[in-house]
Amino acid sequence: MPDADRYPAHELVDLYHRRWQVETTYFSIKTTLLDGRVLRSRNLQDLDQEVYALLTAYHTLIRTAGDALAARPGTPMERVSFTVLLQATTDQAVNATGILPTGPAALLGANGQAVLDGLLPAHRRQRIKAHTRKNPTSKYGPNADAHPQQAQTHTLEVRAEHLRAGLTARRRT
Repeated sequence: MPDADRYPAHELVDLYHRRWQVETTYFSIKTTLLDGRVLRSRNLQDLDQEVYALLTAYHTLIRTAGDALAARPGTPMERVSFTVLLQATTDQAVNATGILPTGPAALLGANGQAVLDGLLPAHRRQRIKAHTRKNPTSKYGPNADAHPQQAQTHTLEVRAEHLRAGLTARRRT
């Protein structure tokens, strides 16, 4: 049990929320920016550069969302859809439209307007179902007490071959 004087409850609560902001950042980078792809770097120096590039892109998107919300004071950042923001930014970069304004430059811009048009609901619905295990077929799930009470013996046969000539190169398609 933590010492209440050394670790005040309000600081622990604040740390908990900050931790989830970091988790949300990693989740957004992994699932949205990377879209399921893995990092391509083959050495540590390039890996550092790739990670910093992802963090810079994420930070730029979040700053864009913050600037857009300045047009609607009092709107919490939690209402911003990161997916909408990323899609609007990607569309604008790919289509290269609206980059140079034809008239007076709007401070909000196309990305900011997309953020405001795609705000999430003000009051999120309450979670009505508790979190479940990620693997519903796990042997430790609902049938946890049904596993065998005695050790089971299994035999594994392994055959390893040493290739003296090495592997032959495969044709790339």
